[in-house]
Amino acid sequence: MEPALPTPESAPAAPPPPGSLAGKLLNIFAVPGDVFNEVKTAGLNHANWLLPAILLTLAGWISAGLIFSQPAIRQQMIELADKSIDRMVEKGNLPADQAEKIKATTEKAAMVAAVISTVAGTPMFAFALPFWWGLILWLGGKVFNGNFSYLKAVEAAGLANMILVLDVVVKTLLILVTGNLYASPSLALAVKDFDPQNPLHGLCTLVNVMLFWALLIRAIGLARLSGTSLGKAALWVFGIWAAYTGALLGLSAALRAVLPH
Repeated sequence: MEPALPTPESAPAAPPPPGSLAGKLLNIFAVPGDVFNEVKTAGLNHANWLLPAILLTLAGWISAGLIFSQPAIRQQMIELADKSIDRMVEKGNLPADQAEKIKATTEKAAMVAAVISTVAGTPMFAFALPFWWGLILWLGGKVFNGNFSYLKAVEAAGLANMILVLDVVVKTLLILVTGNLYASPSLALAVKDFDPQNPLHGLCTLVNVMLFWALLIRAIGLARLSGTSLGKAALWVFGIWAAYTGALLGLSAALRAVLPH
């Protein structure tokens, strides 16, 4: 007797076809777990981190153009620079006559600095971020015995950066509506007179809904790539973020104590 052929019901199911890149960029907001499952099983695709980096760069440039075109925002930048100069005069680090000369060129200098930092700094940040967070996710995979490459982690980190694209949009709208340069979806929105030199005000900017969302999406990516639980992945992602953020805040405080300002 010949062996029975497998029936359609018993035949192994074919893997689902890979989704489109546009679909992944949208689904990362709603069903990130499905997106990362696909990234894990699919071949290497550099577009998964490259396109979000491009979108984040464009969003940053457009946002800066809209914000810096507002007279009220430009005036805030001038006042902020003037306050910094006044502090240096009060502490004896700058003669009063030189301070007045510097203030005369404050508006032009502030705008030039803002334009340079936006044009050059935005793409540097957008393209470096997936590799930085890719390293953190890859190291987390090593801790949790995950079997995925560094570039897979970069893909996951890059897709998670779509949350930051939305963050730029939300922050820009808040700034334009409130006329406050420091408005963001964070506790800083509740601070009446925000002072960037105030450490407590700086901490308020870290309690940010969009930032925590992005960290959660990265944790989901680590969990799906490594096969560990979301709790362990979140502990790694949020813990690493808290550690290096605390180190940067400590370094900033030390510099403010040492350098004249």
